[in-house]
Parts: sequence; C-alpha cells; structure tokens
Amino acid sequence: LVIDGFDTEVTLAAAPVDRLDAGVPVHAAGVAGEQALKRVAEHLTALREQTGLTSPVHLHLHKLPPAHAGFGSGTQLALAVGRAFALHHGLQVPTATLAAWLGRGLRSGVGIAGFDQGGLLLDGGPAALTPTAQPALPAPLQPAPLLARMALPPAWRVLLVLDPRLQGLSGADEKRALATLAPLPQAATADLCHQVLMRVLPGAADAQFEPFASGITHMQQVLGAHFAPVQQGRAYTSAAVQRVLQWVAAATGPGGAAIGQSSWGPTGFAIVPSQARAEELLLAAQAAGVLDPALLTCTVAARNQGAQQWVGDVPLSSPPVTRSDAAERVPFIR
Repeated sequence: LVIDGFDTEVTLAAAPVDRLDAGVPVHAAGVAGEQALKRVAEHLTALREQTGLTSPVHLHLHKLPPAHAGFGSGTQLALAVGRAFALHHGLQVPTATLAAWLGRGLRSGVGIAGFDQGGLLLDGGPAALTPTAQPALPAPLQPAPLLARMALPPAWRVLLVLDPRLQGLSGADEKRALATLAPLPQAATADLCHQVLMRVLPGAADAQFEPFASGITHMQQVLGAHFAPVQQGRAYTSAAVQRVLQWVAAATGPGGAAIGQSSWGPTGFAIVPSQARAEELLLAAQAAGVLDPALLTCTVAARNQGAQQWVGDVPLSSPPVTRSDAAERVPFIR
C-alpha cells in the first residue's frame, strides 16, 4: 500500500559542476542527508554508465522518508533520481528500466508499480522466465508482474507507529537473515493466497472494512510467526511497537483494524475505517500508558496516485519532453 505523508522530493538542473545537496528531512526519523547523498551519487554514476550522458547537474533532495523503516525509501529515492535524470536529458525510459539500471525491484515489483500508480498493489513475485516466455524487457530488466491494483477507500486511514531507535534489516544482513529461515510451508502460502484473494482485495474493492482488516491481520500473524526467529523471537522488530499494536488489537476486536509490521519494520501499522477512529485510538493508547515516549506516531491516508512530475512549473503525467525543453527547465519529482 502506497501512503501519503512520507514523500521523496527531488529537483535536478544543469550546473557548471556536479552539486548534490539536501534540505532537512521533514520527519524526525528521516534518513541522514549525507547517507542519502551518497546513494544519489551512486545512482548518478549508474545512470551515466547506462546512458553515456555525463553533463554536470545540481540535484537537491527536498524530502526523504526514514531509511530501512518499512517505507520503501530506497526504491523511491532511486526512481525519483532516475526519473529526474531522464526528464532532464529528454529520455523516455520506462520506470522498470530505470529500476533495473539502479538495481531496484530485484525481489518485488511493488516499489516500481507504486512509483508509477500508487494505490493497493499485488505483484506475482520474482520468477525465472521459461524459454517460451516473451517478456517486454530482457530477463534482467523484467520486474515482478503486477497482478492487481486498486484505490483504497478514501476514508480509511493508516495509524503508523515508528521506533526511531531501530532500523529494519537491509542489504547483506537481510540476505543472511533470509538464508537462515526455512521456506514458508505450502499450507501457509495457500492460506496467505486465500486471505489476499478472498478477503483483502474484495474488501478493498467493495469498501468492506471488516474482511479487509481481518485478512491483513491474519496474514501478518502468519508472517510474523515465520520471521520471528530473526526478530529476536518476536513478530515485530520493535518490542515497543508490538506493545502498542497488541493493545490496538485488543481495543478494536476482530476485524476492527488491519494490524501488522511493514516489511522488516520497525514501523508498525493499524489501518482503521476513519480519521476519527485513528484519533480516538491514539488518545486512548496514550491514556492507557502503552505508548513509549520515544515512539513516533502519525495518521496518513493511502496515496492513490503515482509520482508527480514537473518540468519547470508544468506538471506531467508522463515524461514526454524534448531534449531542448529539458535543457531549459528544472525537473521536479514528488
């Protein structure tokens, strides 16, 4: 699910020499500017190697979500930089190709589809191509197929609980953790597929909150138990986040909230039917004393659209700009 409120914003323009800089992240848990700029420099190097376009640029990072916290920030930053680079040079390059150039989307296609479309997304996972397959892109560039995409009902809200003291697994640590886990049993996989196809997607499509919430919560319980061995025996990376969400589950009852952890955490979530319900639960949790003072909380809506793009002050739904246009205007990606 793509959400509002944790934007990645980038501008890129011509410059006499390369210049990369960043504003203060809007979120207290935001990734440090220098770490992000190191990634940006690596992305620009990869893009230049792929395209042969080496003219110097000024790239400014306006906003960044927390890194390794379950927001898909690495993919969104890479794609924002890639799209700005393409706009600047007048290149009409599919997002999947940009992702492949930048080493993103290797395990999931959700980040790529989320950048393009937003919304609630289901992909088919990575799979080896058969000799008879005729993909639109060569095998190394082929993202996981998008199977379903829909807008989440606009009234629904996501209550987020972040623990800024921790980060989720990534890189080599993530690979090592996955290598220690046994494959998910076939019965559990079948159960997850049932929840997705019979409860989660129909609930979202019909604005039926209870089956949607029950399906998500059940899936998260199955996955939490599976990944617990590499999360200190817990379903959640953060014990403080787990305590809050267990309280929310008890307070709302079965089907009252869709509860779980995003990716490796440490961010947890509770999707509820309305803004009023989210505010009510947050106040009650504070009164009950289950909120660790170090935790960060906020309520956001689903983002039911893809990345917004401008060249100068002209908004674009896709990047059909000419090289001469791009030379005179500043691409802005949000």
